[in-house]
Amino acid sequence: MSQKQMKEAFVSNHNGTSVLEITQGLCLPVVCILCRGLLIILSQHLWSSHTWRTRFFIDFVFLIVPMVTTLTILSSFVYLEHLTVIIFGAGLFYQIYCRRTCYARMPVQKILEKFLKISLESEYIPAISCFRVINSAFTAVAILAVDFPLFPRRLAKTELYGTGAMDFGVGGFVFGTAMVCPEIRRKCMEGSRFDHFTKSLYSVWPLVFLGVGRLIIIKSIGYQEHLTEYGVHWNFFFTLIVVKLITSLLLMFFPPNKSWIVAIGITVLYQLALDLTPLKRLILYGTDGSGTRVGLLNANREGIMSTLGYVAIHMAGVQTGSYVLKKRSHIKDWIKVAYCILLLAISLFVSLYIVQVKVEAASRRMANLAFCIWIVASSLILLSSLLLGDILLSFAKFLIQGALVPCSWKLIQSPATDKKHSESLVSEAERKKPSLCLITAINRNQLIFFLLSNITTGLINLLVDTLHSSTLWAFFVLNLYMFINCLIIYMLHLQDKTIKFW
Repeated sequence: MSQKQMKEAFVSNHNGTSVLEITQGLCLPVVCILCRGLLIILSQHLWSSHTWRTRFFIDFVFLIVPMVTTLTILSSFVYLEHLTVIIFGAGLFYQIYCRRTCYARMPVQKILEKFLKISLESEYIPAISCFRVINSAFTAVAILAVDFPLFPRRLAKTELYGTGAMDFGVGGFVFGTAMVCPEIRRKCMEGSRFDHFTKSLYSVWPLVFLGVGRLIIIKSIGYQEHLTEYGVHWNFFFTLIVVKLITSLLLMFFPPNKSWIVAIGITVLYQLALDLTPLKRLILYGTDGSGTRVGLLNANREGIMSTLGYVAIHMAGVQTGSYVLKKRSHIKDWIKVAYCILLLAISLFVSLYIVQVKVEAASRRMANLAFCIWIVASSLILLSSLLLGDILLSFAKFLIQGALVPCSWKLIQSPATDKKHSESLVSEAERKKPSLCLITAINRNQLIFFLLSNITTGLINLLVDTLHSSTLWAFFVLNLYMFINCLIIYMLHLQDKTIKFW
């Protein structure tokens, strides 16, 4: 076998892992982000302010390194990772509570009563930014790690049925993008429906460029491909283009807060078509039943047909975004939001079990009903966990007067006696210059981060024999790769630059 064939075989024919293991891995960054915020609060109280190098190091160690270890050397010890981080976070929280500068002589119950009466800045929802960044960073790590032997094969993309950690990447990206789509943020809504659709057509041209560019480069250099992922010519960017155009059309006729109806309708009808028509046979075996790749449809049948599932996931994301982005100010309201999303996620996981037993197992290749339920349920459990983490972090900030944590809620009602003075002080401090925050940096240039990760992954695969790399060498390469990508994006953020193609 050639090197290309060996690499293709190495990432193919996998059956995935349990939904529980993937959910545990997704929730670990939530606890790490909370610990990172607690550490920043405590260090601000004990020492002077951080330099950008110190803040970058803290963010990288708490956000990126745990992801690399979870997907590689510590993949079998996720429980231990959770326990270690939780104990560390509890220690930080205890130190903050003991050193609190507000309500120092007040009992815990009274402090909680006062905390539940405060208001938060509702214009910015840090949980959504963290959701998108976690998914982007997770995808960036996984697309290179999968080529090394230290990456567990059970976490790779599944061949036909099953749930692999990498299967969540595309679905999570679609869901995260949908939560902040222009239709929810009320942008580009002026004028006729045709004008709005025209703007949507214009906005996808960078994706067309990236999709065609990736296709040409991959074919010209003979880079390894997982054929059953999307097909011969199709790729992730083409899926995003079709999803964007179809959902823009749908949202011309359905308001965002009714998107759940469209999402359920599409997934149910698509599953019925898979079960009652020859559609499933077409996706799996082509028009001749023998796996032919002759013709455009046969060559790209997985990518084309699975788009319907991703459209449903996008509409579910729109529904979630329209609910979460409603204006709320009181902390009690956000506790209720987190609780409702968590309940819905649990309900969907129960539905997933029933569907997989009674109807069909989850299939990334077809993006069937079970796959869509799994993606939405996992996204909601991650989002609700992030909201709860933000609430806990807000309580820690409430205890230390003047505490500032990038990519977290601003407390509108401060514990200080002079509320107006305190509010203006926080606002001036945070808006004076770009925040020293890797999460904000990646969220600001998410497409560039994804593109940069793909380019560096390709270069490393061309320069390094990934199949025969030792565990130590592979772990070093992965961390160096993420360090370089994050540092470039971080420097762009410090220069206050947002790279957009439209």
